[in-house]
Formats: sequence, C-alpha cells, structure tokens
Amino acid sequence: MSIEFDNNQPIYLQIMNYIKRQIVTGSLKAGDKIISVRELAAELQINPNTIQRTFQELEREEVVETRRGLGRYVTSEESKIMEMKKEMAGDLLDRFINGMQELGFANQDIVSIVAEAVTAGPESDSNQERGANLRE
Repeated sequence: MSIEFDNNQPIYLQIMNYIKRQIVTGSLKAGDKIISVRELAAELQINPNTIQRTFQELEREEVVETRRGLGRYVTSEESKIMEMKKEMAGDLLDRFINGMQELGFANQDIVSIVAEAVTAGPESDSNQERGANLRE
C-alpha cells in the first residue's frame, strides 16, 4: 500500500479515504478482512494510534465492523458501499462543476461538454480534439 500524504489534511482522514476508495472500486470486497493496525502502521510507517483512529472512524461510519477475536472486516451491507460510492461521485462532480464554472463555462455548456464526452467515450479522437479546441 502506498499513499502520498498531503500536509493540508489529517493523515487519518487520508487513510480513511484510501480505504473507502479500495472498497468502492472493489479492491476490498464486502466481508473482506482488513489488515491489522500493527501491519498497516508498519507498512505506512506511521504511528499505530493514527491507524487505530482511522479504524474507529470507519467503524463509526459503519464502513468496517469488528468481529471479536477475528479482526476487522469490510461491511457486508452492499447498500452502505453504494452510499459511499454515490457520496464520492457527488464530491467528484462538485469539484468538476466548480472548476468548469471557474473557467467561465455556463451550466448548459458544462452539460453539453459532458454529454458529448460520454457519447464519444473516453479514448476517442473527438475528446482529444475538443480538448484542443478548448485550449484555443
């Protein structure tokens, strides 16, 4: 596991977001066992108390659950995972829309650009041309 830490955000939040992303993308599946506090602290070379706080917050949010004597596991509730996925998508969309508005695009222009990109697909020549046209 490799995380590049940002000095502008608490480390435990960054680790939480990393673990959530692993769950949402399927790298960690519902019911999977999560690495122990000691192992993760050693791997990331950070204080075990930070990892403990991370796991406590993930438990509080019901993203992981502790099974006494067995360790921590990813929640089995698919609805919770889908909720996380939608929340992450919403955050991503908010950042995108705000960025486009800061560039001076009107909402309808943003919708048109996104619709065109989705229709064309991510690797299409028209997306590359549109990027070049936007730079002109």
